[in-house]
Amino acid sequence: MVSACVVGQAACPPYTPFFAVMGVTSAIVFSCLGAAYGTAKSGTGIAAMSVLRPELIIKSIIPVVMAGIIAIYGLVVGVIMVNKIKDGLDLMTSFKCLGAGLSVGLSGLAAGFAIGIVGDAGVRGTAQQPRLFVGMILILIFAEVLGLYGLIIALIMSTG
Repeated sequence: MVSACVVGQAACPPYTPFFAVMGVTSAIVFSCLGAAYGTAKSGTGIAAMSVLRPELIIKSIIPVVMAGIIAIYGLVVGVIMVNKIKDGLDLMTSFKCLGAGLSVGLSGLAAGFAIGIVGDAGVRGTAQQPRLFVGMILILIFAEVLGLYGLIIALIMSTG
């Protein structure tokens, strides 16, 4: 069954919504994978560090919180894009949703990897040398910004 969408003179193919749905899916799945990796990797560093310095546990939660924010980026873009999926969706909008989802998802995956690695090494290093804390936070901010770049591009693509 062909949808009611007509672009120019040709009707949109029935598989058009598939690409938009894959964009929503990739936004949340890849960003959550990055957040999960960042949380797990940083969590192992916190567990190892807490054996020597249990008073630093709360201070060392920052990488885990920053990794969790990455998943929120994918959620925001996914919610925005799912509202565009309806009958009559044209192919161009569907591909924009796919591109936006891949943009935020894959950049969130990369950011989560970076946060996990830096968080693990950073909290272990901070347990030995407390002056490393500020440097760790700065590097974590730069890693978080990678996900934010993907969010900005995804928002531009999905609202344009």
